[in-house]
Amino acid sequence: MTRFLRPLGLDIGGANLKAASASGEAWSEVFPVWREPQNLATRLRAIIVRFPETDALAVTMTGELADCFATKEDGVVTITNAVEEAAEGRPLRFWTTRGEFVDAASARRSHATVAAANWHALATWAGRLVPAGPAILVDVGSTTSDLIPIVDGLPCAEGNTDLTRMLAGELVYTGVRRTPVCAIPTTVRIRGVEIHPAAELFATTHDVYLLLNEIPEDESNCDTANGRPATRYWGVDRLARAFCCDRTELTPDEVLDIARQLAAAQRVQLQKPLDRIAARFHGDPITFVTSGSGSFLARQVVTGHPAAGAVPPIALDAYLSPQLAESAPAYAVAVLLQHQAKREFPRR
Repeated sequence: MTRFLRPLGLDIGGANLKAASASGEAWSEVFPVWREPQNLATRLRAIIVRFPETDALAVTMTGELADCFATKEDGVVTITNAVEEAAEGRPLRFWTTRGEFVDAASARRSHATVAAANWHALATWAGRLVPAGPAILVDVGSTTSDLIPIVDGLPCAEGNTDLTRMLAGELVYTGVRRTPVCAIPTTVRIRGVEIHPAAELFATTHDVYLLLNEIPEDESNCDTANGRPATRYWGVDRLARAFCCDRTELTPDEVLDIARQLAAAQRVQLQKPLDRIAARFHGDPITFVTSGSGSFLARQVVTGHPAAGAVPPIALDAYLSPQLAESAPAYAVAVLLQHQAKREFPRR
């Protein structure tokens, strides 16, 4: 394989576009592909221009699941075509769940191995931090969480599609920004009574973690449940409406307690499948690796886990800048493409 010196990694999701160079520069932006798939190539081209020294593109995706596509194959083909158009002749490589890169034509033919392969790329890159023994990568993002078993530096997941990974507990469809609070499997105790949030998109986990000071405020960000700024003030309003009331009907302490209960329930939602995966190692000490825009939640979930060995959890945040951590799968494919010809990353 040609050794590309300045590859740019692209992680094309259904709601966000993320890019990172192997040298450590990163960019991410909101792009709901289901609303305007016809504009994907234009948006990608504008991102690529931000990295003028790029000599190749390394691509991974999850956006093929967007409901603007009739099937995942349709999504992979459409996204691949858009990247090819945006690349303007630059070499393209797509990461697969087989642990290898393929060209655009092969990506279209082998769509099932290209679809939702970003978890595999991240685990392959992160595996170099735990080259021996069992490990589990806990990557919590804005929308989903990946719990990926690793053995001797290589991912060894039971599933390789969204469905099979969900069945295995390796993909949990919950995250720290875009998950509606009504999708967290729990009730909340308010004034001594257990009730479930209203089944409406009134509030998301973004509001929960704004109120708990785990995510910083951003007045310029209106990608929220009600289109109002991502601030604690409006977070109170959104969370109150999730229980069919407004800020005048709940005290500040009650709203904060609701946020704490929802956060605790989300931790349990992740701890249960993590226990299932840890049990595969039959009591052997496990090294936990945490990452993602919700890495704070990942750390909470793994801290003190009974399967943890003497080695403390490894936080990818310690190796990556905040911007790079936000785009970790994009960075992973960029580095993998740069290094694969040197056989620094063995393939399974």
